[in-house]
Amino acid sequence: MTTPIPFSLGVDIGGTKVAAGLVNSEGKILFPTRVPMPAHGTAAEGFAAVQSAIESVFAAHPDARTRLTGIGICAPGPLDPQTGVILNPPNVPCWRNFPLAAKVQRVFGLSARVDNDGNAAALAEALWGAGVGYRNVFYATLGTGIGTGIVFDRRIYHGRTGSAAEGGHVTIDYHGPVCGCGKRGCIEALASGTAIARRARERLAESHESSTKMLALAGGDVNAVNAEIVAKAFQQGDPLAAQVLQETADFLAIWAGNIIDLLEPDVFIFGGGLSHLMSGFFPRIREQLPHWCVNQRFAEIPMVLAHYGSDAGIAGAASLCRA
Repeated sequence: MTTPIPFSLGVDIGGTKVAAGLVNSEGKILFPTRVPMPAHGTAAEGFAAVQSAIESVFAAHPDARTRLTGIGICAPGPLDPQTGVILNPPNVPCWRNFPLAAKVQRVFGLSARVDNDGNAAALAEALWGAGVGYRNVFYATLGTGIGTGIVFDRRIYHGRTGSAAEGGHVTIDYHGPVCGCGKRGCIEALASGTAIARRARERLAESHESSTKMLALAGGDVNAVNAEIVAKAFQQGDPLAAQVLQETADFLAIWAGNIIDLLEPDVFIFGGGLSHLMSGFFPRIREQLPHWCVNQRFAEIPMVLAHYGSDAGIAGAASLCRA
């Protein structure tokens, strides 16, 4: 008699959507779905979206409920992973001190765990993705912002109160631009998609060039230049876009040197929407590391792309039930 394969149900909550799906014991996502998230509505409306996403998975796979190991949820922080309470996330203002894990457990009768997306994605990569075979994993997601997660021996490192691994808010230039967190010169304020776009607009305003590919792709409107346009212009050979991205790589090198000297992880994993673009600059980052890293064995630490792409949140959430 064949033993039924157990599943976890992963729920990924963002400012505009709730995605959910079944994930098997090998980390394969079997049924992803999504519903809108009314982030600016009431707390009850926000929870109703989560409930709807979960119920749509059960409706498509009614037999899965009896084989679930639990429901994992990655949600915007700040949050408390020990209690499963969402504290005061700026991207989901409908929830303040909201006991999300307890409510999910009460409605569905299944254990529920909550963590932030960086931690969850790092655990999924450690269990099933690019971190398999490594004891200590450092994960960074490069996108609109920069999030990170730390996994030691297949367990998330949360710190004393659950607020550790805010690697995107490590300052590398105290004269740098003000970050959304309020600090100056965070790596997020210098190397995120938002920062890349801002720096590109500044360079265009300074250069007084009207023939750049970035400007053409933006329809002549400097204010319309975003990270996607910078990437496209770079791929078309725009030297100004190349300059912006090279500078971004240099910022990442300074930051990576600090991370290596502090943690010396076994592997450095990059995910997120900008990871493929910036992976082309991994050699440049490695060239710069001797100037920013006292650890002379830094070259032994691989820099690799994450296994999970746009469904990293679902896989990460599900992984919380398998740690």
